[in-house]
Amino acid sequence: MRKLPAVLAVLGLAAVTLVGCSTGPASSCTPVSDSDPAVTGLITVTGAQGARPTVTMHTPLHTTTTAYRTVHEGEGDPGITTSQQMLVLDATFYDGTTGKTIASTGYTGDLTQVFQLSTITKQFPGLRTPLQCASAGSRVVAAIPPSGLAAGVAQSFRISPDDSVVAVVDVHKVYLAAADGTNVYNQGWGMPAVVRAPDGRPGVVVPDGGQPTTLTIETLKRGDGAVVKADSQVRVHRLVVNWSDKSVASNTWDTAPTSLPVSQQAKGIRAALEGQTVGSQVMAIVPPSAGSAGQTGTQIYVFDILGIDAPGTAAQ
Repeated sequence: MRKLPAVLAVLGLAAVTLVGCSTGPASSCTPVSDSDPAVTGLITVTGAQGARPTVTMHTPLHTTTTAYRTVHEGEGDPGITTSQQMLVLDATFYDGTTGKTIASTGYTGDLTQVFQLSTITKQFPGLRTPLQCASAGSRVVAAIPPSGLAAGVAQSFRISPDDSVVAVVDVHKVYLAAADGTNVYNQGWGMPAVVRAPDGRPGVVVPDGGQPTTLTIETLKRGDGAVVKADSQVRVHRLVVNWSDKSVASNTWDTAPTSLPVSQQAKGIRAALEGQTVGSQVMAIVPPSAGSAGQTGTQIYVFDILGIDAPGTAAQ
């Protein structure tokens, strides 16, 4: 089996030798139906979304810019709006010169293989624009020029550095980029204030005064998504601030959303998450008595609840 780019190994792509016949936190956007019919018209994609596609194309197909078409538009929100978003997808890649399939995922229906979009677009930057606004249920075909592949990808595919690549991507699940629920009024006297950047990234203004010793939970935004249950594994962005010196203890906004099995969290975190809904933003003031093992001071947690993972998803 030929050596594949690292991201393909992570995605479970298998090499084959078959011939192929920032925006803000708002999730709503409209995908482009066809960016360049003169190029995408050379590619025919058939078969059901979620199953391995059948692709025929006029070969050799060479392009100098990325051209893409929405073969099937998914329904509802959220759509892909940022490179930090988590998603589940299947993809098949074809050599534009020969039309042969060069790599493909398994199309098993497994929703536990969750990845950040940036993990994929680092290897295939040409896919960034075609996947913009795609939602669950979408199928997108893209003709990617050599400049749309990261260094070494063509070699891993064992194609010429001058070859274009055709990709068919089926998007199965998209997580929110940030909490998108309705703002909730809280009295807030003596409580930290949460401020948000245009992309939804929160910051915390910690009031002066002694550290609280009582667990306090406030819903700042109320989403209309699925309810987080005691046995849920929830995908969140999480900001943690130490009350004592107002320092940031951890922040997934700098890396990627994390996956938390609710039942395995400390008492205060379980109380903050259980019963909330996807799309909500929640602040919890967690004293050591309700916090994680080894916690010595009161901490402020701000959770953006982005989605609920399928059973069996690896916790992160």
